[in-house]
Amino acid sequence: MASSRHYDGAEDQVLVEEKSFARILTLNRPRQLNAASFQMIEKLLNLFIAYEDDPNVKLLIMKGKGRAFCAGGDVAAVAHVCAEGQWRLGTEFFRKEYNLNYMISAYKKPQVSFLNGIVMGGGAGLSIHGRFRVATENSVFAMPETALGLFPDVGATYFLSRLPGFFGEYCGLTGARLDGAEMLTCGLATHFVSSERLPLLEEALTKVDVVDPAAVSAIIDQFLAQVSLKEKSACHRMDVIDKCFSKRTVEEILSALKQEAINGSDEWLAATIDSMRKASPMSLKISLRAIREGRLQSLDWCLIREYRMLCHILRRAKSDFFEGCRAILVDKDRNPKWEPANLEAISEDMVNKFFLKVDDEDWTDLKLPLKHYSATSTSVSKL
Repeated sequence: MASSRHYDGAEDQVLVEEKSFARILTLNRPRQLNAASFQMIEKLLNLFIAYEDDPNVKLLIMKGKGRAFCAGGDVAAVAHVCAEGQWRLGTEFFRKEYNLNYMISAYKKPQVSFLNGIVMGGGAGLSIHGRFRVATENSVFAMPETALGLFPDVGATYFLSRLPGFFGEYCGLTGARLDGAEMLTCGLATHFVSSERLPLLEEALTKVDVVDPAAVSAIIDQFLAQVSLKEKSACHRMDVIDKCFSKRTVEEILSALKQEAINGSDEWLAATIDSMRKASPMSLKISLRAIREGRLQSLDWCLIREYRMLCHILRRAKSDFFEGCRAILVDKDRNPKWEPANLEAISEDMVNKFFLKVDDEDWTDLKLPLKHYSATSTSVSKL
């Protein structure tokens, strides 16, 4: 099959290359670090739907143009729309994004994501749910939502909760950055390949002519690079992470971290405590509860719950999300005024409200593509 590219209209944000039975999807907003826009999400969703039953497509390869795979969803655009009183329009972005995340998780055909650069927020949703995630020496992973007044979403309350020990709580609450070796160690990446060999790997993958994950895995295995953790890696701190982040509340986690820091000067502990102190107190509270609930829930439940939480945040004109966007993305003074300003001012009832259905007659729950539900998946109707 001849190689071809499509460049018209909104498709510019996703370049499509056909090579034999493979489809190479390149996220194409390099100046925005490939932040996922509504047009990008919609295009990807349409492509995944079209390719699933196309006998001429056996494999999908996803990558980003420039120095990022995808630095997250375009939340600044969502905040702008919601600030103009169109919060339901803002939720539509997440509705489509979560549907795409779920489709990726249950996709019939192998997806290989080249995580050669920044992978944050929405970028994790486009890749971590797929079968193969190839990290490199350039990979930088983070879920930094608590610093923006949000919470780890795109199914992160599912995949973070399944990382070793309480490493997911650590990543979700602190927004810690992981490199490629750390991603491989904790399971966020399935393989590690040197960036200079990615073109060769891509070419080899395009020769796959069967829908067979084992065949894809065997090809990637031929390009693996040896990698080791850096001396100061958080993965070497699993004993402290499990001891502190297993605590029941955010306050107890911070207290445990401070207790550990009493024993002497430690840059990692100081940075961990500082990141939590700067984050939105409400975001920390709802994030911890969401990740804990995610441990016992299937992905569909997690996405539906995350959508409810998101809707509660977007419909509040003065939520921490809008203040976080102002301070971090718009004015860039990096001095958000959170409300409430401290953890002690947040009651259990205040947290509970984020986990309820939205009390609005025009609001509807997230509906996921039913044909992708497996026999072991939890029924949405029972929620």
